[in-house]
Amino acid sequence: MPLREQVVDKLKEATELHRKAEERLADPQVLANNEVYQKVAKEHSDLSRLVDAFNEYNELERQLEDNRELMRDEDPELAEMAAAEVAAAEERLPELEKEIDFLLLPKDPNDEKNVILEVRAGTGGEEAALFAADLFRMYNRLAERQSWQVEMMSAHESATGGFKEVIALIKGNGAYSWLKYESGVHRVQRVPETESQGRVHTSAATVAVLPEAEEAELDIKSDDLRIDVFRSSGPGGQHVNKTESAVRITHLPTGLVVSCQDEKSQHKNKAKAMKVLSARLKDRLDRERHAEEAQARKSQVGSGDRSERIRTYNFPQGRVSDHRIGLTLYKLENIMDGDLDELVPPLATHFRSLALEDAL
Repeated sequence: MPLREQVVDKLKEATELHRKAEERLADPQVLANNEVYQKVAKEHSDLSRLVDAFNEYNELERQLEDNRELMRDEDPELAEMAAAEVAAAEERLPELEKEIDFLLLPKDPNDEKNVILEVRAGTGGEEAALFAADLFRMYNRLAERQSWQVEMMSAHESATGGFKEVIALIKGNGAYSWLKYESGVHRVQRVPETESQGRVHTSAATVAVLPEAEEAELDIKSDDLRIDVFRSSGPGGQHVNKTESAVRITHLPTGLVVSCQDEKSQHKNKAKAMKVLSARLKDRLDRERHAEEAQARKSQVGSGDRSERIRTYNFPQGRVSDHRIGLTLYKLENIMDGDLDELVPPLATHFRSLALEDAL
């Protein structure tokens, strides 16, 4: 079945854009400007897979036509070879069509953005707080592997050294594209340190992954904000209890509240709180937009619903199970050390496939 006319038009357009990007990469003015060069190089790279697939498709169609002609040749050996080539091409062409449809899907505009990561203890008391700390460490180790930077925004520790809540900014190329599938409820099954009977308990922590909001994306009016300052509490030495450096920002139209007290400077705490508030507002707006779009679609793909139980970490069996794709890996130690290489790509493929089904 040949490619649809609409798809062919898009592929021809992509081929022309790819050619122009290739020419620009050889332009001395582009070479002299590193920022422009990086942008053009990325555009060229993004288009290369699609153009390569289109070129392979066209070449296979040409070979298919030639080999069908050769199948009628009087030389039986040549006709047999041509028949084998025809069979191989007929098997490959549908795969290429699917790959091309896949590559034509619109990219998530947030994929290259930095991330506001929020991890909170759920059901399970102190054990849930300890698990939240373990998850946060897992993402820190992933960041180290990916050469990303992690900047602590806010943290509320539990009595045993876990986290009731921890928020961090993760800066790095493609951070959101890797972490966006982590939003949801993470469940742990293990024997808590406080359990004297050796019984396995089930606890949970919730993870929220928000793309960092850019100033141009939001118009936050100062009149819509109530900013309160107060004395910090908790670990941090004598200073935190002597000055009103902690900041609480309330967005009056939505009721969203963000507080930050990690820095000694009120100015720095306010800046961090505004960054988190902006990300939450953008997330809220995105979800409202997705919900509206979903009314006209058969399903909402990749919503990242944080009430959904997405993964279970079973320590006694050394097992991690992702419930969205039915994937179980007996590599719990590696995964908790930030090695998510066998989790993220299958999740990306799954959600892009759902998006493709929805688009067709």
